[in-house]
Amino acid sequence: MDIFEKVENNLGHLGQFANEGYGYYYFPKLEGEISSHMKFRGKPVLVWSLNNYLGLANHPEVRKADTEATRQWGLAAPMGARMMSGQTKYHEQLEHELAAFEKKESAYLLNYGYMGMVSIIDSLLDRRDVVVYDSESHACILDGLRLHIGKRFVYPHNDMEKFESQIKHARKAADETGGGLLVITEGVFGMPGDLGNLKGILQFKDKYGFRLLIDDAHGFGTMGKSGAGTSEEQGVMDGVDMYFGAFAKAMAGIGGFIATEKRIIKTLSYKMRSQIFAKSLPMPMVIGAMKRLELIQTRPELREKLWTIVRALQSGLREKGFDIGKTQSPVTPVFLQGGVSEATQIVADLRENFGIFCSVVIYPVVPKNVIMLRLIPTAAHSLEDVTQTISAFSEVSNNLNNGKYSTGGIPPVGDVY
Repeated sequence: MDIFEKVENNLGHLGQFANEGYGYYYFPKLEGEISSHMKFRGKPVLVWSLNNYLGLANHPEVRKADTEATRQWGLAAPMGARMMSGQTKYHEQLEHELAAFEKKESAYLLNYGYMGMVSIIDSLLDRRDVVVYDSESHACILDGLRLHIGKRFVYPHNDMEKFESQIKHARKAADETGGGLLVITEGVFGMPGDLGNLKGILQFKDKYGFRLLIDDAHGFGTMGKSGAGTSEEQGVMDGVDMYFGAFAKAMAGIGGFIATEKRIIKTLSYKMRSQIFAKSLPMPMVIGAMKRLELIQTRPELREKLWTIVRALQSGLREKGFDIGKTQSPVTPVFLQGGVSEATQIVADLRENFGIFCSVVIYPVVPKNVIMLRLIPTAAHSLEDVTQTISAFSEVSNNLNNGKYSTGGIPPVGDVY
């Protein structure tokens, strides 16, 4: 078979609906400045799908820092990878500031969070090493583990009884191979919004002798007294050996970082292929990230506003009888029952008749016949936005229960390829 024919005929679970959904359910185009209110297909919508937790995307100080850095350096500087010609004092300064914020010895910038995590795992492990990880770990962790040719053990999400069972097997395997033992989990799980049980994991650390790496993309800037993340929230910053944070969530930017011991950062800087063979993070993004980090540390009112919106939204949904799972973070899932047809009709109804834009998640990300509407509250939202959304969701829920969405297929609202 021609490889192009094979690819064309195998679009996967999501791609099978590409013709019906392109431009609407998949790859939608939001217009206007990043905000809680934007336009979709020419109509104003209230948006709950942007990872702009603290509202920094259009904060005037951030916009000024981004603009001045772009004017001074352009988007090309520095040219080349960090190891060859892309190193600057500003990259180093940001790393020093991030390490201090996370109470670690050192930190290293990553061009993209996703590829950074893949490369971290690849750089840390060899065939003798053994990994234990949470079953609901993000795709960047799973893809990093695909590169690991040693043994892997997975435990059911946050199940500490099963975790201990798996860590026992992993310890035995590591002793047999002469390798190390690494545990990987998330701080905030980006779909259900609950927290990784870091305290529970760490109670076994001395007994089984492992290192702990956490992906806290959604926790950095939002969780903890100072915004330092889920490890701060749970009071275990010292127990987390490697802290991974991303700029794409609370900082509304691009890139990420890993913070840990200085000796490990030195090793990673010479081994992470995603950084060695990629252009250095552009200067405006570095300078802009420094300003964003400054605001996280000096403007607690931004985080307080976020949590005001989070509490109002989540408590309001629960009071109306909605199932929002076990979220302990700003991530707010709303679980409904139905298939692809119902999911698409609900989303179309919300967007066309209620002016609400949120993301929908279906199988295989969630179980079959489960619809998850995923809301991302931010400091840019208002309490009026919350009231409008809860009212709209209540009407949509009634429509679903009354069978309004049970007939017909996927509404043909997308732009066909």
